[in-house]
Amino acid sequence: MPDFAEPLARLINEFKHLPGIGQKSAQRLAFHVLRAGRESAERLSQAILDVKDKLSLCRVCNNISESELCVFCRDESRDQTVVCVVEEPHNILGIETTRQFSGMYHVLHGSLSPLRGIGPEQLKIKNLLDRIGEGKIQEAILATNPTVEGEATAVYLSKLLKPLGLKVTRIGMGVPVGSDLEFADEVTMWKALEGRREL
Repeated sequence: MPDFAEPLARLINEFKHLPGIGQKSAQRLAFHVLRAGRESAERLSQAILDVKDKLSLCRVCNNISESELCVFCRDESRDQTVVCVVEEPHNILGIETTRQFSGMYHVLHGSLSPLRGIGPEQLKIKNLLDRIGEGKIQEAILATNPTVEGEATAVYLSKLLKPLGLKVTRIGMGVPVGSDLEFADEVTMWKALEGRREL
């Protein structure tokens, strides 16, 4: 790494710790901060501190929230009988942008990954079971990612939830809209065929 002044080198190093940011991107960001006015740098630093100081997890669904309950758990117009289980808080955004789902959410904060030492105890499953125990929830939609870990998590949750008398469903997966079948890999095609529906 070229010799930069120590504060600039430290900033570059901190940016490199962010996901998807390599050396060159970290340098670009650091030089942008250096060139920006002091007010801009203060706004950035305050925004970072606010994220750490003012946000916590919703006590019901584990989503990120500014208060005890997140915006979805506070909304009484949402369907309390359906819960969509996702891996991370940012997964909710993809579902919400469709404007097709009006139920509740539950965030696991990860997926099962024995190789990384993540078992059921490390996920937010206990309060999901507590919610189901209250008797309102009738369906659990498992919207974990279409990865090996996401699939393992969905299978584990399905085996855990079905005996409780719940309807347990899995989000559909397969060929994306607008793509060409010749470019789909075998797993994508298998999932598309498995999730076919009658017209």
